[in-house]
Amino acid sequence: MSQETKHIALVCPGGPIDRGLANQTSAIAAARFGERAALHFHPHCFFEAGHFAGDDATRSAAFLEVANDPKFDAVWFARGGYGACRLDDGLFTKLNAAARTKTYLGYSDAGMILARLYQAGIGRPVHGPMPTDLTRPDGAQAIARALDFLVTGAADTLEPTATFGEKTVAFNITVLSHLIAADWAPDLSGHVVLLEDVSEYLYSIDRAMFAILSSPKLRHAAGIKLGRITDVPENDRPFGHSAEEIVAYWCARAGVAYLGRADIGHDADNKVVPFGASQPS
Repeated sequence: MSQETKHIALVCPGGPIDRGLANQTSAIAAARFGERAALHFHPHCFFEAGHFAGDDATRSAAFLEVANDPKFDAVWFARGGYGACRLDDGLFTKLNAAARTKTYLGYSDAGMILARLYQAGIGRPVHGPMPTDLTRPDGAQAIARALDFLVTGAADTLEPTATFGEKTVAFNITVLSHLIAADWAPDLSGHVVLLEDVSEYLYSIDRAMFAILSSPKLRHAAGIKLGRITDVPENDRPFGHSAEEIVAYWCARAGVAYLGRADIGHDADNKVVPFGASQPS
């Protein structure tokens, strides 16, 4: 196992974080790995421009800066939430050779960036916990899991599906439906696709699954697994089908295998899913 220091850059494609959260994350890294993990929070993480951590140009420049900087081994998205789709569309043509060697870790709206990187064959996109998960119950364990993956590639951080050697991806359902609408989704033929969501009505999940499984980019997927759908708002009348029944229904209509449950979600138990075929640590 390598003892070299891993230099990890953190950026916020959407909203900002506060310095207290950054300090907590750094303290967990120091306690767990000492000098083997060096976290570098880009200054823009603490900017505020309405909803965002700086305006679109600022956030775009920050991502490009750290991705292209050869001193960083990984880019860790510090927060999900809306905003990643507003980054400069030309970023992905400006990424250099150093950007192609990095791991990129995050989930939720960060899936917008992970999808574009995967589509372009740039770096190693990975679904996994982010520093803002510290605000969730038992969130420190999620941060420890992410750091274990980034620093050592620990196999026990992985969602079990990602250990079988199959091509695997993980997305938030709502985000993937928008990726498809924008034609930003990679071709997921032959992939096991893990899905999760939070704070969406069940009818919204149903609508999004219709869009996802109507796309030719999913029609030849190896199958779909459902993670956790949490904090579902109460509608004025029951939808009549559970989240799992919804996903299985649309899989059956599209002729795509429904493969059961996955251990991902907007919670502290969210596991790590490298995009593509699993690689040895």
